[in-house]
Amino acid sequence: MRKVGFLIALPVLIFSIGCTNMSRTQQGTLSGAAIGAAGGAAISALSGGRGGTGAIIGGVAGAVAGNLYSRNY
Repeated sequence: MRKVGFLIALPVLIFSIGCTNMSRTQQGTLSGAAIGAAGGAAISALSGGRGGTGAIIGGVAGAVAGNLYSRNY
């Protein structure tokens, strides 16, 4: 479980450094993708599935949702 947390947290920290010059839509998309990937990996791992597959599906869904949300607000 620690490995999964580390593998999720490390890219988030690395990519968050470059967020200062991003537009609001880009930040929303990236935030949605990160939250979706973390949630998808956790749900998939807890339910006995593959964490990587859950992270990919959650990341894509989160990116779309984050993009749509940031465009409307």
